[in-house]
Amino acid sequence: MLRSTSWPLLLFSLLLTLSLPVTAGPPAFTEGVHYKLIDPPLPAPKTNQAEVIEMFWYGCPHCYHFEPLLEKWIKNKSNQITFIRIPAVFRDSWLPGAQAFYTAQALGVADKIHRPLFDAIHLKKLNLNTKAALADFFATQGIAKEEFLSTFDSFAVQGKAQQAVATTRSSGITGVPAMIVNGKYRTDADLAGSFQRMLEVVDYLVAQTSKK
Repeated sequence: MLRSTSWPLLLFSLLLTLSLPVTAGPPAFTEGVHYKLIDPPLPAPKTNQAEVIEMFWYGCPHCYHFEPLLEKWIKNKSNQITFIRIPAVFRDSWLPGAQAFYTAQALGVADKIHRPLFDAIHLKKLNLNTKAALADFFATQGIAKEEFLSTFDSFAVQGKAQQAVATTRSSGITGVPAMIVNGKYRTDADLAGSFQRMLEVVDYLVAQTSKK
């Protein structure tokens, strides 16, 4: 039986409970809703680290607006995550951008070129969808045209661009930007709900796969 003298104590306990901070657990995401399986999976990472891939296209405005969030995520990511960019190639007109990306990698200037190339297309509204236009752009970044052209047309760069074509197809992605975790899962802003949530899904998948 609840006595009247118990009400002050009950009220105090209730107020104390309400004042306690509520600790939210990590968000739970659902396969088929927030991310999808890649079947068959892409080749497994060659290390024990988690592998996270961003599929992007330089001409994509969504990729450009996603870049600042992604850069912040890269800066704060776990050391147990290997991050890789792969240029998506859905059609032939996307190939020059893919070759430009791998040309920058081959010349050791990928970090220097990546954001300025995005800016040139989306801020300065330059048409950089041809080899000649890209050679002119790289020249503004201190890369001699002859060096750019010979690397752009090299067997190694063309081979990597064709690998990007194959990865785009086999990953099952339907647009960019998209993220792939350990070759097994893919997500994008439409699935996750936003760019920020896409990165949260990536962190969730990394955590889940690391438990297995």
